[in-house]
Amino acid sequence: MTETTKTHVILLACGSFNPITKGHIQMFERARDYLHKTGRFIVIGGIVSPVHDSYGKTGLVSSRHRLTMCQLAVQSSDWIRVDPWECYQDTWQTTCSVLEHHRDLMKRVTGCILSNVNTPSITPVIGQPQNESSQNIYQNNSNVSNKPTAAKILGKVGESLSRICCVRPPMERFTFVDENANLGTVMRYEEIELRILLLCGSDLLESFCIPGLWNEADMEVIVGEFGIVVVPRDGADPERIMNHSSILRKYKNNILVVKDDSNHPMSVVSSTKSRLALQHGDGHVVDYLCQPVIDYILKSQLYINASG
Repeated sequence: MTETTKTHVILLACGSFNPITKGHIQMFERARDYLHKTGRFIVIGGIVSPVHDSYGKTGLVSSRHRLTMCQLAVQSSDWIRVDPWECYQDTWQTTCSVLEHHRDLMKRVTGCILSNVNTPSITPVIGQPQNESSQNIYQNNSNVSNKPTAAKILGKVGESLSRICCVRPPMERFTFVDENANLGTVMRYEEIELRILLLCGSDLLESFCIPGLWNEADMEVIVGEFGIVVVPRDGADPERIMNHSSILRKYKNNILVVKDDSNHPMSVVSSTKSRLALQHGDGHVVDYLCQPVIDYILKSQLYINASG
């Protein structure tokens, strides 16, 4: 497939991130590597979206701390960023509403129409924003027909998104694609297909099978309209899980299961194990959390009981 026919993807992960672990970052990296290997996708960005404080989970620390830890965890990444929108709402938001927010944000910024994962749109999905001049607004130092490269186009989109998303307390701006990123051939931005896919572990997929836990209409939107990228955890079998849900079976083609040869122990995704290690002064916490996050936790005295 050429660069113009590949689907450009933004991976969105929702969760408590209490705290964010090395495993959460590995999920992004493994998902991106796998999607690239399929030859069908180009991952241009990753979004970490921590849950609202009113989610009510026992032991959930303030979103102020969780946002900071997430930012520290991704500070060395050139493609994964933290989005505070979910935390800044008046109350808890469903996963479906978070996905819809980012889809609507893309529409406002780019005038795009996002297609389903298996039904590419015939409509230009990254067009020139409305009320903008028809002049070429991207500078191109090469002599290639003055067409903008995908990196510059998507970088421009990222800059616009950062201005809209990060309107609260000053936060590090994010750009989905680095200016030096190599996305291959030059293309017209009208030809790029862009999608937002939910990134999750197989435990979240399994939760879809618990009667009454998820709103069925939300599940239809999440799986049917957006699509999911699943990173298997702890020997779970996503194929078996999908067979236990009529909705998952219905939209099975919209569920992309990461298959690779890596031996990453996905147990390090566990925030629970990280908190227990901190409470017991277990040195293995370094296996779960990156050092800047550990330093912040110790400085802020998070998750550590009196005896710890």
